[in-house]
Amino acid sequence: ILGCCTARRLSFYPGVVLFGPRQAGKTTLACAIAAEYPQALVLDLERPSDRAQLAEPGLFLSQHRDRLVVLDEVQMMPDLFAHLRPEIDADRRPGRFLLLGSASGALLRQRAESLAGRVGYMELTPLLAAELPQDLSTLQRLWLRRISAVLSGARRTAGLHLAAGFHPDLSPARPAADGNRCVGRYASQLGQSLGGASHSTTTRYLELLTDTLLVRRLEPFFPNIGKRLVKSPKVYLRDSGLLHALLGIANLADLQGHPIVGASWEGFVVEQVAAHLPQGAQLGFYRTAAGTELDIVVESGS
Repeated sequence: ILGCCTARRLSFYPGVVLFGPRQAGKTTLACAIAAEYPQALVLDLERPSDRAQLAEPGLFLSQHRDRLVVLDEVQMMPDLFAHLRPEIDADRRPGRFLLLGSASGALLRQRAESLAGRVGYMELTPLLAAELPQDLSTLQRLWLRRISAVLSGARRTAGLHLAAGFHPDLSPARPAADGNRCVGRYASQLGQSLGGASHSTTTRYLELLTDTLLVRRLEPFFPNIGKRLVKSPKVYLRDSGLLHALLGIANLADLQGHPIVGASWEGFVVEQVAAHLPQGAQLGFYRTAAGTELDIVVESGS
């Protein structure tokens, strides 16, 4: 379905931005789409050799106007967006660019704000429960493993390094150590209000992890009812498999006996709900100081 939706948008827009977390299937989907376009060009901007081809972006892009150009991990070269606008304006033919990014849609829109009206946006989520057979065993396996539990330790923290271009105040050498501690902290505080997060480094890493779609930050909902409300956000690791790998949970029995089991299930359900929200809907939670709570509050429209 997503492949058809992406193809339809490419038939309308000069470019489409497909964003989502790592290992969600963006590259596989893009390659399948590219196979339908004669002489499509696919560049992985994590590869130095592919980035080198874009040393002169304006010249390179103009030389390939007759081809679909797929740029994978486009957040690696944020300055590229400035060159895409004049190139698209020079030839507004649909289906020229497919841009893949392991960063939030809001962050990519900020970088690509000059491309308004020139590109469409689509989010590719990891595998969802609604896409699988509807039985308890399948649901439990998805919750336990999701996608990232099979990744190596180096790949698990790759999102931290990839986001450095969006956060110039963070040294590329620091995420491996400081970032791992932050991820570990968020894993241990899953589903809780994140108190004490005012430290500048912790706050920056929370933004970093949120921007790279590793963490979901739920903001509190404030209805005007005159009660003392919890004002701190709640955080979840978006990939339950990554959470369980970080905590050393290898099987369902270990998970069911672990103190994190309730919060892990809550985070898993939050991701299922978030994936089905209409565009523009806001996801939050409600909690009073006395303990009255709604795990999920959805605001849509007015």
